Amino acid sequence: MKQYRISVVGATGMVGQEFIKILEQRNFPLSDIHLYASDGSPGKKLFFKHSELVVEETNHTSFTGMDIVFFSAGTQVSRHFAASAVRAGALVIDNSDAWRLEGDFPLVVPEVNIQDARLHNGVIVNPTSPIIQMVVALFPLHKINPIKRIIVTSYQSVASAGPAGIDELNDQVRKVLDGQPAIPRVFPHQVAFNLLPEVDVFMDTGYTKEERKFLEETCKILHNPDLEISATCVRVPIYLGIGEAVHVEFTLPFPPDEARRVLSQSPGVKVLDDPTVSLYPQPWTAAGTDECFVGRIRKDTGFKNGLAMWIVADNIRKGSALNAVQILEEVIKRDWLSPGGLK
Repeated sequence: MKQYRISVVGATGMVGQEFIKILEQRNFPLSDIHLYASDGSPGKKLFFKHSELVVEETNHTSFTGMDIVFFSAGTQVSRHFAASAVRAGALVIDNSDAWRLEGDFPLVVPEVNIQDARLHNGVIVNPTSPIIQMVVALFPLHKINPIKRIIVTSYQSVASAGPAGIDELNDQVRKVLDGQPAIPRVFPHQVAFNLLPEVDVFMDTGYTKEERKFLEETCKILHNPDLEISATCVRVPIYLGIGEAVHVEFTLPFPPDEARRVLSQSPGVKVLDDPTVSLYPQPWTAAGTDECFVGRIRKDTGFKNGLAMWIVADNIRKGSALNAVQILEEVIKRDWLSPGGLK
């Protein structure tokens, strides 16, 4: 079996460390792994398969001889260094929003549109976390009965703001319980014991940038520019995971029992749906798992041909790192590592 040389840029971040963990857990065939950072953390030591690795500072010569480079260090780092990785002959799988909506860059969820990855020009892009879990759950239904409209409310943990978000929640919980003021630094208001209907920045439309991504990225992934989507994104005081209340209008009626049957047979999906025993997905139990969990599947009383459901996933694992690794596994299996799918 061929082995590959891999670099991880942003290795000290939450997603970067998850890349390393997943590559080890899945026994990915690699001969060499290099870890890079650009946030002042070069020199930090991380472990891979019981070997200690020193995190290096990213520069334009870091990618010589690499086959694959995972980027998860933010938009500016990706824009600054990704071209150097491609010129060095590596395939870049990027977890930032640098090119998510640009037409020449495939935006890929393996369970949904892996064929798009074949046409890469050296860069394949990971979608935004909450969009990944939503399309994994909805695509099997969409193939049978085309979706016309989606209304979604996402409940997003502080983990999507990185370690600083987790530290802020920890600090604020302690201060509130001690009767002290909780001063926000990462989020616009106190997040402890609170809900903030603001994820990313507000746009002139009144929607946030994160809410706009639901429309634009979903339409690109599903190749349907006419799909109608309205989203509200809420920051919630939990550490990990995203829950989504999703209301979907289909072209034809879709009985809930049929939807459960389809989803229970779909890749990457696990159905947890028995209201008689309060069985439904929860971020707490989804943490550290690979699946997108679906429950509360019922007829939507607001849409003529509608279903309502609740979708949960680990946003750091499936919503980021695992999706990228799965992209790579599928690209290698299909011999698409080089641009255009040509070797």
